[in-house]
Amino acid sequence: MVTPVSGSPTVSVPVAVRVRDVRKTYEASTAEPVVALDGVSLDVRAGEMVALVGPSGCGKSTLLNLVGCIDRPTEGGVELGGLGTSGLDDDALTLLRRDRVGTVFQFFNLLPSMTIAENVGLPLVLQGVRRADVAKRVNAALQSVGIAEKASAYPAQISGGQMQRAAVARATIHRPAIVLADEPTGNLDSRNGAAVLQLLRELADGGQAILMATHADEAAAMCDRVVRMQDGRIV
Repeated sequence: MVTPVSGSPTVSVPVAVRVRDVRKTYEASTAEPVVALDGVSLDVRAGEMVALVGPSGCGKSTLLNLVGCIDRPTEGGVELGGLGTSGLDDDALTLLRRDRVGTVFQFFNLLPSMTIAENVGLPLVLQGVRRADVAKRVNAALQSVGIAEKASAYPAQISGGQMQRAAVARATIHRPAIVLADEPTGNLDSRNGAAVLQLLRELADGGQAILMATHADEAAAMCDRVVRMQDGRIV
C-alpha cells in the first residue's frame, strides 16, 4: 500500500506499518478485563520517524508489542508491509518479527558473551545469511554508527553510548520494515542520547520507518510527527 506525498502526486511512499481500529484487552482474575488499547489507528510510512508520547500506562508499550509481533490485537488489525499479523500462528509471527522488525531497547539488550560484531550480526545469522556476507554487512553497519573499532570488544568493555550505537546497528542490519525504539535514550546521558537520536534521524532520512516511544522532549522534537496517547487512545 502506498500513500501520496503531499503536493507531489507522482511520488508515493510505502506504508511500513498500518494499525487499524486496534483494541487490546487483558483478562484479570479478580476484576474486569483491562483495556490497554481502545480503538487505535496509525500509519507509519517509510522514511518517517514517529514519536509515541504520553504518561506511563497509556498504551505505548502495548502498541509497540503489537507492531513488533510480540502480541496480537484483541480486535482490529496490524499490517507490516501489507502483511496482517492477526491470522498468523506463533511460528509465522516469529518469522515476521525476525525479518521485518528491528528493536532498540532502553537497556541495550546486547548479549554479554558475544562480541559487538557478533551481536550486530545476529539477525543475519538467524536468517541464514552466508558468513562472508554477514561479515561484510556487519562491518558496514558498525562503520555507519561510528564504532567499527569496537567490533572485537564485548559489551562490558564499551560505554553505554557505544552499546546503544551497536543496538541501532543490530536493529537495522537486516533492513526491517520498521524499527521500534523503546525509550532509546532513557539510559544515556544527554550527549550520548543526542548522538543516538541523530543516528535514528539519519536512518529515517535514508528511508527507514521508525516508531519511538519516549518521555523525552528532545527525542520527540527530532521526529516528523508526535502521537500523544492517553488511556489507551490517541488523543
